[in-house]
Amino acid sequence: MDLFNNLPESNILPFDGDVRYYGSILDSKNASHYFDQLLKNILWEHDQTIIFGKLIVTKRKVAWYGDAPFQYTYSKTTKSALPWTQELLELKQIIEDQSGETFNSCLLNLYHTGDEGMSWHSDDEKDLKKNGAIGSLSLGAARKFAFKHKITKQTVSVVLENGSLLVMKGHTQANWLHRLPPTKKVSTPRLNLTFRTIAT
Repeated sequence: MDLFNNLPESNILPFDGDVRYYGSILDSKNASHYFDQLLKNILWEHDQTIIFGKLIVTKRKVAWYGDAPFQYTYSKTTKSALPWTQELLELKQIIEDQSGETFNSCLLNLYHTGDEGMSWHSDDEKDLKKNGAIGSLSLGAARKFAFKHKITKQTVSVVLENGSLLVMKGHTQANWLHRLPPTKKVSTPRLNLTFRTIAT
């Protein structure tokens, strides 16, 4: 399979946003290689969020990397970006070549099993470039990913396969929520790398 020969499907959103699913851009061998290296070399830590004034520590683990020690605030907590690892730089280049977009940071998520997910939200924090693209690379277990329009409540979902790339851009974050629903059908881990652009 030619790594750089995948063309994205048409926009999977019906209106008010632009989301392209490229399918698997890494073959299983390369996907497994990066999965193992990231699991071992990334400085993972449990995520934290403040809900109704109470600090909640998630089972899911996260890490934040970038061109500079960018400050990124979400869920009322602030993180400072760590320097890129070699594997992250390689993956960033692949995704930039594939999508035609550029990124200066990456938020990584480690979901140990299908019991761990993410509730409805938009990546519209003030730290991010307004209407900037977000490139989401999935490694490991295939998981369903869903979108819901903020006004009409219409939903759209896609299964994110091992080694696959999804790119959200345009007015997607302004008009749509997205989530990773928990599932009892998945017992193996998934890594999700969301390449982003911090406004500088």
